Amino acid sequence: MQYCWRYVAFSGRITYRNYKEIKHMMGYQSPSQDSMFMYNIYLEARVRKDHPLRRIREIVDFDFIYKEVQDTYGKNGNVSIPPPVVLKLMFLFFFYNVRSERELMETLPERLDWLWFLGYTLESVIPDHSVLSKARRRWGKDTFRCFFERIVVQCVEKGLVDGAKIFMDSSLIDANASNNSVVDAHSLKKYLNKGYRELEKRLEEKDNPRGGVNARHISVTDPEASIVRHGRGKAKLQYKTHRAVDALHEVITTVEVTPGAVDEAHKMASLVDGHAANTLTRPDTVIADSKYGTIENLLECHDKGINPHMPAVQTKNKSTGSRKDIFPEEQFIYDKNTDSLICPAGNILKRRSFHALRNNIKYAARGKDCKKCDLRPQCTRDSNSRSVQRHIRKEELDAMISITRSHKSQRDIKTRQHLMERSYARGTRYDFDRARWRGLWKVAIQEYIICAIQNIEVLVHYLTKPFSGIAVKPLKEARHQSAREKSQRYILDMLLFSLCRIRRMGDTPISG
Repeated sequence: MQYCWRYVAFSGRITYRNYKEIKHMMGYQSPSQDSMFMYNIYLEARVRKDHPLRRIREIVDFDFIYKEVQDTYGKNGNVSIPPPVVLKLMFLFFFYNVRSERELMETLPERLDWLWFLGYTLESVIPDHSVLSKARRRWGKDTFRCFFERIVVQCVEKGLVDGAKIFMDSSLIDANASNNSVVDAHSLKKYLNKGYRELEKRLEEKDNPRGGVNARHISVTDPEASIVRHGRGKAKLQYKTHRAVDALHEVITTVEVTPGAVDEAHKMASLVDGHAANTLTRPDTVIADSKYGTIENLLECHDKGINPHMPAVQTKNKSTGSRKDIFPEEQFIYDKNTDSLICPAGNILKRRSFHALRNNIKYAARGKDCKKCDLRPQCTRDSNSRSVQRHIRKEELDAMISITRSHKSQRDIKTRQHLMERSYARGTRYDFDRARWRGLWKVAIQEYIICAIQNIEVLVHYLTKPFSGIAVKPLKEARHQSAREKSQRYILDMLLFSLCRIRRMGDTPISG
């Protein structure tokens, strides 16, 4: 007769009892006190082979931070937490969307995968949460921008960035401040504490981008945030992130963070320059929405040799309202020799004035010519004469507008809507639209880390899946390939992929 051991509850205690064999050998968990002290625990064996952190640890080099921040530490005092550990902690903070840094440190001892990722053991001392805030203040935002740019360069080296075509858009970030913290800046003199005097100094700065309601009202909690009303919703304190995304594999090539009231059209040139600096490639085409289609941006694209695939602001319908059934400005012919315009009736509009802010020249006809003109009802409703505003770079502007109306432009504009929405949608899993900290430079650090995480996801996806070489091509090779060579290579790769997949599935053997 066989015997087995079983635990039974008796009088509130766990005891052992020897009893005869039963039909079903049900297992029972041993008391936890028996395994209270365990030794030789190998965390490497406790993390599964396909764990995301394992792939990230293989691909991303966090040790670069040693050289990057070595000048920010002194030679005296206590030894600090290793900088790669601090950077990895901030990475985990956003990658797992932890609510606070305090909660991150409280959860750390319970997560074996986090301990393994940091290089810790079960006996390692967990640092205090204040280590992260002190490191951010010591390192500055440039360190985290370097981390983001290194990931972009790594994507370029792996052939995940083409660089020729970029999409750009902006999105709002809710500031970590309440609307109740907003005060009237004109009444700050009644406050005597140091905090309000600091607010008053910021309002007097020359480079302050505030305007409208933000010129008078300011948050005492987060003074750099702007009051923004989006749609019909309630006005909030917000920041704004501006991204440029490459078209090949949707890698974020550059990013900037500004107060929420900054117009995104003013950031197009800096995003183009940032993309060129990070990828060492000047884009051929920029795709954006109508907010970017200003005269300044179109001329900027002309000067840099870039195709603007964006709706132009000035091409909106002007034949409605007071301009209905009136000759448009395009029907007035410009005479370069006389620097004048010729109206549809053949009368001459001479140069009258120059608007320096808009770079426009005003041309107007003589009053007596308009009064006796038979086409006056179709030309103007002005009591004097017809006038036309003409930009000083009208020819270059018209060339750019014609590009915005092309078939390729309309197709890219439709693609941009889904691509940029997808980029920001992927960022919502990391709460990119909610500021964790206060201050513009801290929100910029948050955006750098989140964008780096999204690019790391692209690296992990294309560098670890089977047959990744089909989608990834060397950047220099892709530039010099013609459209026909690319299509032929794509067909051959797809055939090879199909054959290899059939062979893996164990179908009919392939001969020849």
